[in-house]
Amino acid sequence: MKRRELKKTINYLAGELFAECIALMEYENVNEQSVSLVMEHILMMQTDMINRLSHVEKGSTRLFFKKMREDIANQTDLIIEDINGLICH
Repeated sequence: MKRRELKKTINYLAGELFAECIALMEYENVNEQSVSLVMEHILMMQTDMINRLSHVEKGSTRLFFKKMREDIANQTDLIIEDINGLICH
């Protein structure tokens, strides 16, 4: 996957997760402060991942992108768990 495609994927994931939080505040009876914290986590994840993509080390590109994809998946899973935790409470 190319850097530009990965940036688009990160932005898409962050946008979808953010939209889920906004919808959650509109349609569910949840603590808005808790939702705001999750939204802040989404924005920090997006910023961190985009910044990391801007500074790829030469020589270990393949390993870098493999680790990057794993980190994106892990962070996305954590955020989804946070969102699900808001719904259950």
